[in-house]
Amino acid sequence: MHTMTVNQAIASALAEEMRRDERVLMFGEGVATKRADLMQEFGAERVRNTPLAEAIIAGTAAGAAAMGLRPVVDLLFAPFMTLAMDALVNSAGKLRYLSGGQFSFPMVALAHTGAGWGVGAQHNHNLEALFVHAPGLKVVMPSTADDFKGLLKSAIRDDNPVIFFIDLALGEAAGPVPAGDHLVPIGQSVVRRAGCDVTLVSYAKTVGHCLRAAESLAQRGISAEVLDLRSLKPLDEAGLLASVRKTGRLVVVHEASRTCGVGAEIAALVVERAFPLLKAPVVRLTGPDAPAPSSRPLEQAFVPQAPAIEQAVLALLREPALS
Repeated sequence: MHTMTVNQAIASALAEEMRRDERVLMFGEGVATKRADLMQEFGAERVRNTPLAEAIIAGTAAGAAAMGLRPVVDLLFAPFMTLAMDALVNSAGKLRYLSGGQFSFPMVALAHTGAGWGVGAQHNHNLEALFVHAPGLKVVMPSTADDFKGLLKSAIRDDNPVIFFIDLALGEAAGPVPAGDHLVPIGQSVVRRAGCDVTLVSYAKTVGHCLRAAESLAQRGISAEVLDLRSLKPLDEAGLLASVRKTGRLVVVHEASRTCGVGAEIAALVVERAFPLLKAPVVRLTGPDAPAPSSRPLEQAFVPQAPAIEQAVLALLREPALS
């Protein structure tokens, strides 16, 4: 077991996969500059800088993947993935189906997202729900260093396009990472803290906020279970439903805005599949439906924090039981 930051875990995963499989290559905005170690070890044919042209980067990756390579592309900030939507959604996400399985698209698109650097609305926008909605794409959004490494290695080996979101605030967060060929399967959630009174479901940085809220709630005698989704598509429905069946109460927490967000899908799924076991209505705690501010205090206020999660749980426990 090693201790490393999220950024180090990502770098370790990339290096290991490039050593393991010569078909893995990486290109994007500043990639060869930022990852000089990869450039030195694997050369300019496999690690390349590109112009600031997201559509071309993603389109090139889709073409390379169709021809048998395994590209990893860095699109920097999530909002600029909108410039690459045609390549990611219409090409990579659909052409395997349209070709009757003749082509596969083993490619990974990295993008930073979320609050943490005060980079303003054009660089900070959680768009994960857009890609979850698109058929043919897988979407992951880990919260710990070991998951960043294990999920990225799994994503590179996957024969489908994977959108890999990196929460900006987590880059220097450190944690233990297993030694060796550490893989985390895409599509499996993990219980970060067991509980029996309420389930807190989240992903990325707000998992930490949920854990802090659960710790505070425990001091009040309330047992909160914290479920880290890790993968948004495919979604671990069995893990989610098992937790809700145990606690009977659900609070979904994410930084992205509420309308048509991942929380809406989770709430609908639980109501459809586990309504008789719910003791209270499902609660969503999300960012506002507004552009993210660049002011750091306002940016932090934009994200659901532990005190707000704690208050949401206390209010939920005061709700009359569903009949």
